Amino acid sequence: MAGESENRKGRGQLTGESGYRWFDQVTEDGWEHDVWLMARRMALLYHYLTQAIVERLGDEEGKELVEDAVWKYGQHCGSAVREAVLARGMEPTPQNFAAVADLPSRGWRSGPCRAADGREFRGTTLCPLAKTWQAVGTGRELARLYCRVDQAKFAAYYGGEYVCVHAHNVLDGDSCCEIVVRPNLERKA
Repeated sequence: MAGESENRKGRGQLTGESGYRWFDQVTEDGWEHDVWLMARRMALLYHYLTQAIVERLGDEEGKELVEDAVWKYGQHCGSAVREAVLARGMEPTPQNFAAVADLPSRGWRSGPCRAADGREFRGTTLCPLAKTWQAVGTGRELARLYCRVDQAKFAAYYGGEYVCVHAHNVLDGDSCCEIVVRPNLERKA
């Protein structure tokens, strides 16, 4: 059915001029729009799964299960990037992490940010997952558990040589997110 195929292709073909308004922002193009749609769906799934788990198991046990699942998911993602970097004959360094796509190149927006102490840094100014969780009322603590995916991902990628921390996070009330990767001093001690 040529018409149906054309309709499917056409739905995601927004242009910057006719951008879709979402998250109090206008999408740059159809590509970003599609990423936002997929990220929103993932965030909604996470919201409803975590709600059901906590309702069934209780707050403490439910959150432990969610954290364990997120950690395993992050380990999977980080290991996949590590394997791809090694397959290219490169070392798993901070510089080489970006050599393999881990997330879409569109959808998360970044730009200049300022910390409460006045320090300037480049951070994530729009996370479609966080925007969705804020819109649907996902509790901060449950939403923040998902962010542990980054710690798990970098732990698997670097083999413990580096650690990852969220120095700033919009879910904590910051204006943007900042992920800092630094040498694991405890491991070297």
